[in-house]
Amino acid sequence: MPNNSHEHIVEQLRAKLDYHNHRYHILNDPVISDSEYDKIFRELIDLETTNPELITSRSPTQRVGARAISRFAEVEHQQPMLSLGNVFDGDELESWFYRNEQTLEGKRFRLATELKIDGLAVALHYENGILVRGATRGDGIRGEDVTSNLRTIKSIPLMIRSDSVPSKLEVRGEVYLPKSAFAKMNAVRIEEGEPPYANPRNTAAGSLRQLDPVITSTRPLDIFIYALGHIENGPSFDSHLDTLDYLESLGFRINPANTTCETLADVEAYYKSWVEAKKFLDYDVDGVVIKVDSLAYQRHLGTVARDPRWAIAYKFPAPRKITRLRDIKINVGRTGSLNPYAVLDPIEIGGATVKLATLHNADDIQRKDIRIGDWVVVERAGDVIPQVLEPVTVRRNGQEIEFEMPRTCPICNAKTIRPEDEATTYCSNKTCSAQFVRLFIHFVSRTAMDIEGMGEKLASNLVNSKLISDIADLYSLTKEELLKVDRMGNKSAENILTNVQNSKTRPFANVLYGLGIRHVGYETADVLVKSFSHITNIVLASEEQLASTPGIGPKVAQSIRAHFNGADNLRTVEKLRLAGVQLETTSTVAEIGPSILSGMQFVVTGRLDSMSRSEAEGRIKTKGGKTASHVTKKTDYLVVGEDPGSKLDDGRKLGVEIIDENDFLKLLSGSLIGNQGK
Repeated sequence: MPNNSHEHIVEQLRAKLDYHNHRYHILNDPVISDSEYDKIFRELIDLETTNPELITSRSPTQRVGARAISRFAEVEHQQPMLSLGNVFDGDELESWFYRNEQTLEGKRFRLATELKIDGLAVALHYENGILVRGATRGDGIRGEDVTSNLRTIKSIPLMIRSDSVPSKLEVRGEVYLPKSAFAKMNAVRIEEGEPPYANPRNTAAGSLRQLDPVITSTRPLDIFIYALGHIENGPSFDSHLDTLDYLESLGFRINPANTTCETLADVEAYYKSWVEAKKFLDYDVDGVVIKVDSLAYQRHLGTVARDPRWAIAYKFPAPRKITRLRDIKINVGRTGSLNPYAVLDPIEIGGATVKLATLHNADDIQRKDIRIGDWVVVERAGDVIPQVLEPVTVRRNGQEIEFEMPRTCPICNAKTIRPEDEATTYCSNKTCSAQFVRLFIHFVSRTAMDIEGMGEKLASNLVNSKLISDIADLYSLTKEELLKVDRMGNKSAENILTNVQNSKTRPFANVLYGLGIRHVGYETADVLVKSFSHITNIVLASEEQLASTPGIGPKVAQSIRAHFNGADNLRTVEKLRLAGVQLETTSTVAEIGPSILSGMQFVVTGRLDSMSRSEAEGRIKTKGGKTASHVTKKTDYLVVGEDPGSKLDDGRKLGVEIIDENDFLKLLSGSLIGNQGK
């Protein structure tokens, strides 16, 4: 039995440490020295060591105590962790505002404005004031259980000390690595001869996903809480900022830059002030988040896909830098396309070191007058894809070299060709090794054969090690051959072979798409399958027959005919047939059921979770519907996934019915009654 006096002292010491942790990590206003804090901490450790029965998970001494694990458990969020739509200028922000005003029938509403922390979103769950679970955002529906790692962050309360604690509470926050801490970590790594980390965000994400919490504890991560996710047996609130005030009163760390704005002009002023002032912060921010403050209005506005209508991210301008373009090199794609890219003097943009950038095609290079040796303006668009915007012509010295597309393939030296009506140049050699690597990666991809575990690196290794010289060779791979590949384990090899076997049941349209015929995307492959039903019919079809097929046309027909005129391609088809791959429409596919979408026109925008956009369009056509690439008054449904872009705005302006992925799947299954056209 524990000594009652010891139990009382232990609780007092924990309360003291929690108080001083809050003063130091939340308020940034310590009232005792580090040595005094360490003395209290040491006293608690000594008492818990001699009275181990008094140790609990909420003790400050137990922030780092869990063992390393082999993998993270999956957690389903009680309420989805929504993503945010983006706007990039005042006009787009104004459109967002007036759409909401229209939905709210002209009612005035206050806006809550916050800095958009560039970190990792997490959800913290408390039961009766005790932290019981912490999870990453993941895909918004499910995340990873990283409780042990989150416990090491000193600004996260392990126990809420309040007179009135909700029985259940979930808060959302953004974990980040302070810039000053990041700089110190890199200085140590450089001194020790280790390569520096790329940027604070990636380092924070990697730190939080360490399987050993002891490693995470060495990384000085921090957090800002930005939302209340769920509460039971607690107070109710009228506004978003009221919830943040409440969470701050419970001891959570809230960003001091949060404020309210009554007008769009106020929002613009807030935004512009931080465009410059952000450089003085000790954490990275990439924009401003604007929310309708009223919770009642938030509920009324609802969500579209996984984006709340009541919130938007107003992104700061994409980072741009000037550097030297040292060379223009060529990457060869799966169809033989020669794709130019820029080789740059390394430059840091937005926390990442950029050495390469996209140049699109020769026409784009000529239009922008980009030359080898130029000083160029580089933008990291969307903080992801670097691209060369323009040359700095005033810095030219006359030694710059104009770029010309090569007349021979840089990989196999075969002659290059450029079709009259295209901006792309191609390698004429169908057996070019670079083409085949890209083709095989395409063949095993999700929209084609969907071989789980077969990533780009493994696919490239199989080709380069001569285990695969034809895409159909995939189906004759053995476990012994796979085990010869670097870092391939016994279990991984078995899983891949199982997935290869399962891929034989992939629908014919996916297989046809996977062949990599130029100009034949999934949608075109689906049209061919419905029109010809069997690979033999497609192989034997004349160019005229193909061109007369609705949705094909002469250019695509010519490409299909050219593909199947190749003896190597015919051999591949025969090997796939012998392997048992689906090369015809099965009775299951043919008997799709009634044309429940007949007479309806759809536009699909954004990323869907359960299928690619081309697969979605194919399924619409299978059910009798039509698809289009632009939203018009004739559009019956706009299917919206993640990051939908301008089509969502167009749909709202035209009053088109907007549905998310769940409702789309219900429409396909017939469980949601469509509007049967307009």
